[in-house]
Amino acid sequence: MKKLIALTIAAAFSSAAFAVPETFVLDANHTKPRFEYNHFGYSNQVSRFDTVTGKITIDRAAKTGSVDVTIDAKSVNTGSTVFNGHIQGEDFFDTEKYPTITYKSDKMKFDGDKLVSVEGNLTIKGVTKPVVLTVTSFMCMPHPMAKKEACGANAIAHVKRSDFNMGKHAPYVSDEVTLSIPVESLKQ
Repeated sequence: MKKLIALTIAAAFSSAAFAVPETFVLDANHTKPRFEYNHFGYSNQVSRFDTVTGKITIDRAAKTGSVDVTIDAKSVNTGSTVFNGHIQGEDFFDTEKYPTITYKSDKMKFDGDKLVSVEGNLTIKGVTKPVVLTVTSFMCMPHPMAKKEACGANAIAHVKRSDFNMGKHAPYVSDEVTLSIPVESLKQ
């Protein structure tokens, strides 16, 4: 019996030794967060941010990790140079005072081996609110071109513009915004 207990403890410690956090750096070419809102009931408009940096640290065995992402708010891309300038103004992103948007998390939720959500804090215009990202797909594997481990995911969340002092024209322009975040990252 003592040998069985000793073997169980040794196995627990040896499997814990394999639980190693890995750090992945965002691939800026394939990580373009998008936001979608309803415009006066006519249509849903989709815009994106073109410049994103950050890293994801994940321990797949321990099912833990963290996210630290910075978005250049001035890289907003609505498809219109004029509207890009408008949306960067004081009523919306106010990029002169608040040039970055951040998302930070140290809580990942798994269902078995599958990452299902990330709980963190989103900061826009100096206002920080908790935001849960629902992960709709997640995969790690060797990248066929980069020849190193890579992880990718798609996540969505819903936020209110008014929570971040960006509620101008609500409710005509919807207060609720859907965030869609495609992420690809390479192991550091």
